[in-house]
Amino acid sequence: MAGKTIIKNIQIIHPDRRQVADLLIDQDRIAQIGQGLVDAEARIIEGTGKYLLPGVIDGQVHFREPGLTHKGDLNTESKAAVAGGVTSFIDMPNTVPNVLSIELLEEKYRLAAEKSLANFGFLLGVNAENLEEVIRLDTCGLLGVTDDGLYFTQKGNLLADNAAIMERLFSNCPALIAIHSEKEQIIEEREAFYRSQYGEEVPARCHPMIRSEEACVRATQQAIALAEKYQARLHILHLSTAAETAFFRNDLPLSQKRITTEVSVHHLWFSDADYERLGNLIKWNPAIKTERDRQGLLEALLDDRIDLITTDHAPHTLEEKQRPYFRSLSGAPMIQHSLSVLLELHHQGRIGLEKIVEKMCYNPSVLYQIADRGLVKEGYYADLVIVDLDAPWTVQKENILYKCGWSPLEGTTFKSRVTHTFVNGNLVFENGQVFDQYRGRALEKIHPHS
Repeated sequence: MAGKTIIKNIQIIHPDRRQVADLLIDQDRIAQIGQGLVDAEARIIEGTGKYLLPGVIDGQVHFREPGLTHKGDLNTESKAAVAGGVTSFIDMPNTVPNVLSIELLEEKYRLAAEKSLANFGFLLGVNAENLEEVIRLDTCGLLGVTDDGLYFTQKGNLLADNAAIMERLFSNCPALIAIHSEKEQIIEEREAFYRSQYGEEVPARCHPMIRSEEACVRATQQAIALAEKYQARLHILHLSTAAETAFFRNDLPLSQKRITTEVSVHHLWFSDADYERLGNLIKWNPAIKTERDRQGLLEALLDDRIDLITTDHAPHTLEEKQRPYFRSLSGAPMIQHSLSVLLELHHQGRIGLEKIVEKMCYNPSVLYQIADRGLVKEGYYADLVIVDLDAPWTVQKENILYKCGWSPLEGTTFKSRVTHTFVNGNLVFENGQVFDQYRGRALEKIHPHS
């Protein structure tokens, strides 16, 4: 078990303030925050000059287990997660088989309990095949349901493409419904146009014209209209355009919003100018778009129209990425580097540390109603990250922990690094070393009456 640890004289970052204090971890919880803490049984970590954040909760990942473990699995990707300060993750259902039943969902929880260093949660998949089954379920105890990633197995699995299915789900499902918001019909028309121009060798720079702003905007408008009609709890995943940010509110606290959204790290870091250098390595769905979109997404994040930051971590092998455009798989690994990217934006003067904590740690716990995580607070689980804002390092093959072994950020030098990560009070990462003997826990939902 975790035992006791005192972190001394560290700058603690909260969503709304910061304080310099000591912090006592006792077993799996934060026992005390204060000045001059002493405990003869405690290990001491000196925090002078460093910063203490709540562990990052990544609300959208694709860890590939079961069925696609040649490119990632619950153990390897959770190691990369904790090395990057991510202490909890929520995984999507497009594993093999797709997670379209409670039995398959429970199997993923069982696998994660055996293998994951980080805390874990899973969304139940929903599409035309299992729609009626999902409607019959009591979904209130689930973190949510989603169609994300299911379109990879066959066309027509995106809710955004089928208003009738979306209407039936929105009018009958009380759970959070997280959707991938693009219109496949528009995308297919654009694919046909660019295929006529280039054949199979479409340049990667055409990707944002194929998976276009229009495809995103029309899907998001329709989904929001239906959600408002039925008072559904809708979450739009990985927003990618500045135009879509206008559809979301910032005049309510997150806990009162019925319609929410997120931005993924790559949409805040890359722009279409990077396709020339990185090609299909940064081919994501929805696509990385213009610098104007990147700036607009950051602006909406800062003014609270966008509610949280995720990675959409989606490892593929280099061979799978380096194929010609239509066969190159969409997605890339990001979870080890997501906090470093946001801290770099902080160094650039683009975002405050408190806002990073709000969007990466606290708001995911509010959105998914996760109990006792997301804050540095007495009584909460000791999911904690120590960062040094003045410790430059460069992303290189030898320090990448993803099973797929590569990153679109290779060669990037970051000014900040994660030095320590605690999960449930256990030190799982320290100065480059991962400790694999500990296992995370299933994320628990707050009791509705608490």
